[in-house]
Amino acid sequence: MLIIPAIDLKDGRCVRLKQGDMATATVFSDDPVAMARHWAAQGAKRLHIVDLNGAIAGRPKNEKVIRAMIAAVGEQVPIQLGGGIRDLDAIESYLDAGVTYVVIGTAAVKNPGFLSDACYAFPGHVIAGLDAKDGKVAVEGWSKLTGHDVLDLAKKYEDYGIEALIYTDIGRDGMMGGINLEATLRLAQATKTPVIASGGLTSLADVEAICTKLVPDGVIGVIAGRALYEGKIELQKAQAAADKTLGKA
Repeated sequence: MLIIPAIDLKDGRCVRLKQGDMATATVFSDDPVAMARHWAAQGAKRLHIVDLNGAIAGRPKNEKVIRAMIAAVGEQVPIQLGGGIRDLDAIESYLDAGVTYVVIGTAAVKNPGFLSDACYAFPGHVIAGLDAKDGKVAVEGWSKLTGHDVLDLAKKYEDYGIEALIYTDIGRDGMMGGINLEATLRLAQATKTPVIASGGLTSLADVEAICTKLVPDGVIGVIAGRALYEGKIELQKAQAAADKTLGKA
């Protein structure tokens, strides 16, 4: 079970939001490349990078710094990247640069054919992002709520051949209130696709709960953001706790 540090980019800086609201951005670093190196040095087994400006604009906006981050750590740590990826050219460009997985969220909801094409063109490299509030999926940097049901979309995406699903509970993201275990479990049980949990990770107890309650049903990782940056959990200790709980330490 992977503990995956998140690096969210806004205007070239590393920030954290509360419930996806750009107005709540807290800047944690002016140097995202140094932050990527930091998590790599701490033993991260994967990094989660999000172009927040890109998610809202609908096209990559922090590409320069993202490419610098890939150049710095991409050979030693697999990177999953999302935010503003809306066409096959953007996917190809990022994969060529050294990204391991692209995360498609809004475009998958608005244009399912694009997700299907992406999975066909780049098998093994496409992750779908399902960002939800009260069971309904949100798009465009979480600024718009749709009528789509999470489980219905997950089953549709599975048919396309996605590599994994990232499930984020928007109401919990950045709020330090714990992962939504029940909703994540429902999703994991409804699909054979590996699931990565996101939103609200706060403590080692959360890590252990994910390992015992969610991993048996197909959850393979959890994205950690504010808890890491505010020192509520340490990456090495969290990964060690996960390994120990699963009997791998």
